[in-house]
Amino acid sequence: MRDWLVGGGIVASEGGLLLVRNRRRDGRVDWTPPGGVIDEGETLRDGLTREVAEETGLRVTHWRGPAYRVEAEAPDMAWRLRVEVHVAVTYEGDLHIDDPDGIVETARFVATAECGALLDDAPRWVREPVSDWLADPWDDDRTYRYRVDGTTVAGLRVARLDPD
Repeated sequence: MRDWLVGGGIVASEGGLLLVRNRRRDGRVDWTPPGGVIDEGETLRDGLTREVAEETGLRVTHWRGPAYRVEAEAPDMAWRLRVEVHVAVTYEGDLHIDDPDGIVETARFVATAECGALLDDAPRWVREPVSDWLADPWDDDRTYRYRVDGTTVAGLRVARLDPD
């Protein structure tokens, strides 16, 4: 079973929520908040700050959170994903992309009313928590749990599990 720890960032401005357009290895495209895998030896916030800077050019100077956590398990593909999503309180810099992974193609602030349509192609474990937070932002820490069955992107079945 492969385990990933991912940091996700909610970065908002008067212009809306910061989203990045990702081109996946198989050619698919989706929009998500910035973030990525935390490297061994990094704290979650240090890794999240690095990922946001690489993907957007913005340097977050203060985080609040986590706002929510995501746990997803895909036994058929032998992976587990743990995500902590934090809210950027302050940040500086200008948008530009320097993604060493070559996944992020675009970064922009998206009006809240437009976010739903862009998030439609994101995995359910990304789309649902972000959409919930946008609809009614909260200050406590929430957890979303998912089970992912199947072995191909087109054939995935994603079920949200009841909270413990």
